[in-house]
Amino acid sequence: MTRKYINELKEQESISEVFRVTNKQLRPNRAGSLYLQMDLSDKTGVITARLWNASENIYNLFENGDYIHVEGKAQVFQGAMQLIAKRFYRVNTSEVDEAEFIQTTGLCVEKLLETMDALLATLERPALQKLAQCYREDVDFMEKFQLLPAGIKHHHAYRGGLLEHVVTMMTLAQKIGESYEYLDSEILLFGTFLHDTGKTVELECDPEFAYTDAGQLLGHIHLGVSMLEEKIREYERRFGEKFPNSLAMTLKHMIASHHGEYEFGSPKLPMTVEAMALHCIDLLDSKLAAFHQLLKEDLNTASPWTVFNPGLQRKLFKGLPEEEK
Repeated sequence: MTRKYINELKEQESISEVFRVTNKQLRPNRAGSLYLQMDLSDKTGVITARLWNASENIYNLFENGDYIHVEGKAQVFQGAMQLIAKRFYRVNTSEVDEAEFIQTTGLCVEKLLETMDALLATLERPALQKLAQCYREDVDFMEKFQLLPAGIKHHHAYRGGLLEHVVTMMTLAQKIGESYEYLDSEILLFGTFLHDTGKTVELECDPEFAYTDAGQLLGHIHLGVSMLEEKIREYERRFGEKFPNSLAMTLKHMIASHHGEYEFGSPKLPMTVEAMALHCIDLLDSKLAAFHQLLKEDLNTASPWTVFNPGLQRKLFKGLPEEEK
């Protein structure tokens, strides 16, 4: 039987399918009765499911990261598709093709890495070349860098999303560096490579996308600066030379200020033209990715407008049919 994926679900459609479960919660409703809420996923997306009249025994039948076969009905609630479950049972991992349940970047990871390496190879400063080598030859760092999402929900929230986000930004940084002669294009390019490196410590993806303890307590900006300091110490041990202090400070500032505004969690405002350019590139790529995701997954097919998105604080215009233009 052909699998029914999450992105294919229709309003009031009956469902009998296997999903990967995460974020399970036992909650009381207004009357005090318990219901089970959980996120179900496959390679095309995530859907919230609810099972009414639940209990502790039902809650304990499976763990986050397990596969469960769910029977129920899809319905739209507050602009988003959800699944009202009637019954379910746990499925052994050996009975599923795990590739059907892993959301990944639609781009080839190997080609993304090739593009990143080609961009880093344009660096002419020996200090930046050698520092890039320290990151690139760190096997644990690179494994996480190409595996993790860029975020849990808001943008590039899939495996490989962090690498896709950074490489897209580096490509933009190169073009912007060529367009503004007063920018130090190498600083901008390398700062773009560094800006989200702390997410390799902040996030994890097994059994589900989540924040690590360090991620929750410190955040990726602080972790990224700490990682840079560690890599500079490695650089100095490895190559037997002092890393330039002014260059180190410049790169730390780019990591510390890339969120751009205090209200967005930035400990510092951008105070160099390269730091400001980095913030703008980051904002551009994250917002466009979020817009694209909303347009792609929108359920409001009968309207030229998407449903309202709380994260973006707006709905998006999809355009009029050709005959109405």
